[in-house]
Amino acid sequence: MAAISPFCSAGFVDAPYDACALCPRRCGADRAHGKKGFCGMGARPLAARSALHFWEEPPISGECGSGAVFFSGCTLRCVFCQNHEISTGGFGLEVTTGRLAQMMLELQGQGAANINLVTALHFAPTVRDAVLLAREEGLRLPIVCNTGGYELESTVRAMSDVVDVWLPDFKYADAAAARELSCAADYPEVAARALAAMLECVARAGGRRVDPETGLMKRGVIVRHLLLPGYLRNTLDALDRIWGIAGNDADLSLMNQYTPNEACREAGGDLSRAVSDDEYEIALCHADDLGFERIWWQEGGTVSESFVPAFDATGVAGPAAARPSGQVV
Repeated sequence: MAAISPFCSAGFVDAPYDACALCPRRCGADRAHGKKGFCGMGARPLAARSALHFWEEPPISGECGSGAVFFSGCTLRCVFCQNHEISTGGFGLEVTTGRLAQMMLELQGQGAANINLVTALHFAPTVRDAVLLAREEGLRLPIVCNTGGYELESTVRAMSDVVDVWLPDFKYADAAAARELSCAADYPEVAARALAAMLECVARAGGRRVDPETGLMKRGVIVRHLLLPGYLRNTLDALDRIWGIAGNDADLSLMNQYTPNEACREAGGDLSRAVSDDEYEIALCHADDLGFERIWWQEGGTVSESFVPAFDATGVAGPAAARPSGQVV
């Protein structure tokens, strides 16, 4: 296998995990020597699943499925998180750069439409190297970066040579809601700058590109916003913010699939229920009034935990039998 370019060539520091500043928390943890960052992770990536995934937007999943690699750890603390097993629970297998590259090639062999890196950027330098290595070994698929939107511009730009499609959330325009629900009062401003950087990266690469035969996105940005019950004002303001930054340079995915987790159900209040039809209709009409030309929306009855895949290390350990959580593969 050919040598990989050093991280610093892509805009990362020489030792990116020694005093971590890869995400907006800039926690400074020495992840390279066993300390865990705010994300809950050390330096070596943990992955919880690598498999075809059919529940993304049509330009991502298509008919054959997106090749999704779910990483453990998260830089947010969303009270309504559906992926708590891996976001804060620490489940996953440690994987080397070489194994990550091989996982991508295996997904390509299964007919994946793309490689979908889910919550990966707290491991950005390693993931970037794995993509480069996989490409040297024959990977031809577009790379999708599936993120909560809370990212540094510098990390986005450093990944721009390996990411083709950006799939960020834009959760909040309301700083108070962002503080209350995700422990990130600066989320609106951080996410706005990150989205602008993603759009710039795509524009420099030649702009949005979709396969005319399959409808699959080869390059571009799809911004997701999940409606939260009782937070309609935040949704309308978030749509205003997204439109102001992106206009029709990005697709919009407006989701009503919010499903209360156990903690939210026990706490009661708005977050213990689903989004109402009226809330969703108002949001859709607002997006349409703003001028969005490409809106992905969900029909009724999407509230379901079935959108959360089984985090059981499928596809991570490879052909060998699954190894215990935490073992290197």
